[in-house]
Amino acid sequence: MPTAPRTDFDPEELGSGRFYQVMTASIVPRPIAWVSTTSEDGVDNLAPHSFFTVACVAPPIVQFTSVGRKDSLRNIEATGEFVVSLTPEPLFEQVNATGTNYPEDVSEFDAVGLERERSSLVRPPRVAASPVALECRLHSVVGLGNSWVVLGRVVHAAVHTDLLADDGLPDIDRLAPLSRLGRTEWGTRGEIRRIDRIPYEAD
Repeated sequence: MPTAPRTDFDPEELGSGRFYQVMTASIVPRPIAWVSTTSEDGVDNLAPHSFFTVACVAPPIVQFTSVGRKDSLRNIEATGEFVVSLTPEPLFEQVNATGTNYPEDVSEFDAVGLERERSSLVRPPRVAASPVALECRLHSVVGLGNSWVVLGRVVHAAVHTDLLADDGLPDIDRLAPLSRLGRTEWGTRGEIRRIDRIPYEAD
């Protein structure tokens, strides 16, 4: 089969802004960390971050990237705690609305009408309507150019009971996760395909 033609993108020639758009339109879908923090003054901040993944299994550590020094990052550095609430389809508009650049003394919970839920082990609240919340304590922050990778040790996980399947794990259809794509595009779970890994068997 003939090789498809390619267009080359040079980050030095394009500049960071345009190359960022190339990356976010290509590296898809991306799960969303809906990060809640509480400032030293007691203001609850809530913001979506789509550079998010698991960083370590034992101990359980998740990571998200703050592009620029945003309220989430500053609050975490000051208090050492945050919560990652997962983003389901029914909360699509609220998730997007919390990405607005509100002043630091305005809580996104109040601005977009989201109910708080008290966390078990950390001060920042959970999003009550979110099906999964991961309570985290700061492990470390790694600065990389204009971005900061925040690593948090998960000290508690809370999952809505009606989300659990027979095996005790969250069911993907009930979870109904949102993801970020490129431009202003978002993704939903769509078609789910299943396949077992193929073990290597030596002769």
